Amino acid sequence: MTSVQDPSLTVPTPRAREPRGSVGLARNLGLVIALVILCVVGVVTAGDRFASTDNLITILRLATVTGIIAVGMTFVITGGGIDLSVGALVALSSVWATTTGTQAMADDIGWVAMVFSAVLVGTVCGAINGLLVAYGRVVPFIATLAMLASARGLAEVIADRKTQIIRNQGFTDFFGAEPLGIPVIVIIFALVTMAGWFLLNRTTFGRRTFAVGGNPEAARLAGIKVQRHTAYLYTLLGTTCGIAAVMLMSRTTTGSSTHGTQLELDVIAAVVIGGTLLSGGRGTIVGTLLGVLIFMTLTNVFTLNNLSTSTQNVAKGVIIVIAVLLQQRIANRKP
Repeated sequence: MTSVQDPSLTVPTPRAREPRGSVGLARNLGLVIALVILCVVGVVTAGDRFASTDNLITILRLATVTGIIAVGMTFVITGGGIDLSVGALVALSSVWATTTGTQAMADDIGWVAMVFSAVLVGTVCGAINGLLVAYGRVVPFIATLAMLASARGLAEVIADRKTQIIRNQGFTDFFGAEPLGIPVIVIIFALVTMAGWFLLNRTTFGRRTFAVGGNPEAARLAGIKVQRHTAYLYTLLGTTCGIAAVMLMSRTTTGSSTHGTQLELDVIAAVVIGGTLLSGGRGTIVGTLLGVLIFMTLTNVFTLNNLSTSTQNVAKGVIIVIAVLLQQRIANRKP
């Protein structure tokens, strides 16, 4: 006898992840074209100052902090969340890792203590965000806004609103090195990006992230621990904030409560421009990387042409609006 399935027991299909085929290729191609156009504008307006190898390295150096956090933010937004506290987490991590006590410990056991401290602080703060959102059921916008204020305030208290100078020579020597002419921080950025791509596209963790962001209820019915996975996503983002803090410390040789100011704008914008849906369910590390490079190249071109930061912010705002409008068109297409 043939059984009839009860329609009420049918599990809805989660929203598809990053579209394959023509749509995905077209979007990435569009980002590549936009980057090429920016490069052409840079060559035309700034000449050899833009086209030099040193300037390329400068752009990549600038991209490290934003890019590493953007990798973590891709996971959170793909999973249906958002985090406004990333800049404050970078500040707090950098301050904690450069206190007199931490640097004294680094002098005794090695500069790795500073790195471990920064990453640990970022991870713990990210985990707190995740617990508030997943188990406390606090709206991500509110939870991370509260963390933004708290982390920035705590950084100011610890540093007494002063810039803390890194005295450990081993730290500056390692992260300031350039093997084969490539800065260590750029190599770390590349490794984090590759690890993020693999985790999102080739593991069960990544598939669960797409499912949770696309349709949390369907993911729950499919056996995914949605709350626990959401907490993991924010914790992962916190870890990338800690790593980014180390990159910023190496560039500036300081820890400061002012580090990472408005960094969340650039990070979220890069992720959105790269093609990750703000509503969740679709994300792409490759697109995020291209988005970061577009923003850093745009900033570099504006700086070389002595344009004000206000003009840069206007341009970024326009780009974000255009990207969101394009996202809406893509999202509304029927599969």
